[in-house]
Amino acid sequence: MSLKKQSGKAKKEKTFDKSGRAKTNRLSGSIKPQKSLGQNFLVDEGVVEAIIEGSNVNQNSLVIEIGPGTGVLTCPLADRAGKVIAIELDERMISPLRVKTFSYGNVSIIHEDILKVDLNKLIEEELQVGNLNNVRVVGNLPYYITTPIIMKLLESNLNVDSITAMMQKEVGDRIAAEPGTKLAGAITYSVNYYAEVTKVIDVERESFFPIPKVDSVVLRMDLRKGKAVHVTDETFLFKCIKAGFSQRRKTLLNSLTALENYKKNEIEKALTLAGIEKNRRAESLSMEEFASLAKVLQEE
Repeated sequence: MSLKKQSGKAKKEKTFDKSGRAKTNRLSGSIKPQKSLGQNFLVDEGVVEAIIEGSNVNQNSLVIEIGPGTGVLTCPLADRAGKVIAIELDERMISPLRVKTFSYGNVSIIHEDILKVDLNKLIEEELQVGNLNNVRVVGNLPYYITTPIIMKLLESNLNVDSITAMMQKEVGDRIAAEPGTKLAGAITYSVNYYAEVTKVIDVERESFFPIPKVDSVVLRMDLRKGKAVHVTDETFLFKCIKAGFSQRRKTLLNSLTALENYKKNEIEKALTLAGIEKNRRAESLSMEEFASLAKVLQEE
């Protein structure tokens, strides 16, 4: 994985008063955030600018925006992109978004759950019109479904060039970790298989209203033209990775017993044939070593 730090922290604006309440500015709306939807509205213009710059959106871009909320990113994206399709689950946001983007001829608002949208069909239809030649996904993801959204985007074989997403810093740091390092987790390898990760910006919790209990980070995931490693069965590779991290404090010999239909002696033999010491832990393996192990296990 090539992890490049694109920028540090955004130049902060004094967005909140001493009581912690958001000051009125052109970014904040009158709609109350819904806790059940994991809504925290971004109100820091410096962060907005960093996301727009970091997303690599240009006039030939089709942008799929996930969770536009109050439209804080939608309008700046529309100023730069060829077309923006904003997909919003919260019905309360739809009318205000349409009012806010009324003067833009290149914005479409869709009231739908991103996990239920046929993005392949949507992208294919949009690319058939206009002079759009690259597709960028941009979004401030709800923390409680960050991983499902990212994996849906990566696993759907979309004609997408990059995904720029805001997420909880702890999750983002795990995604951006190098495979084979202590911080790596199953999500590290899953994302690395499909994309190269660049950190765009660290975002302090005070950049949102209401103020969340955690800090955030924005990552850009540039999709690979080919996968990070060649395997004949992607599903089994990810099963091996998941099993390896199912008990991350245990050695691979013990944690891989979570794989169905494999006995401990078979796992030990496979590790030996793959050239992997049985007392190593999952986070110490490279992507290539996991691929080799998966291949040997399937051949046994």
